[in-house]
Amino acid sequence: MAKLPDPVISNLFIIKRRLAECVDRTTAMEFRLFEQVGETSETLSEFEELQDVEERLMLSYNRLHTLLLKVCQSQPTPSEDMLNLLYQAVEVASATLDASVATLQEIQRDWN
Repeated sequence: MAKLPDPVISNLFIIKRRLAECVDRTTAMEFRLFEQVGETSETLSEFEELQDVEERLMLSYNRLHTLLLKVCQSQPTPSEDMLNLLYQAVEVASATLDASVATLQEIQRDWN
């Protein structure tokens, strides 16, 4: 990974960790909601939204992971296109995190 600057590598791993933590938070919220209220007509949309959030988070995580490995495998250096894809994935993952956290906060407010 010497091909990428240290701040970029650190940022990638920070984002991957935040994505993983947000997946955990999402599934924990889904479990708590199910335990407290159950699956009812009132909670059905929240369960669907939580599953959508989880899928988007996992998609971002997997995309970052795959692209980072591809960059590491690129010899002698990664192409500009590959780096652009990686940087785009970082931006998308950050936006996904922000939107996911907002959705989780909204659901939590609605059911507390």
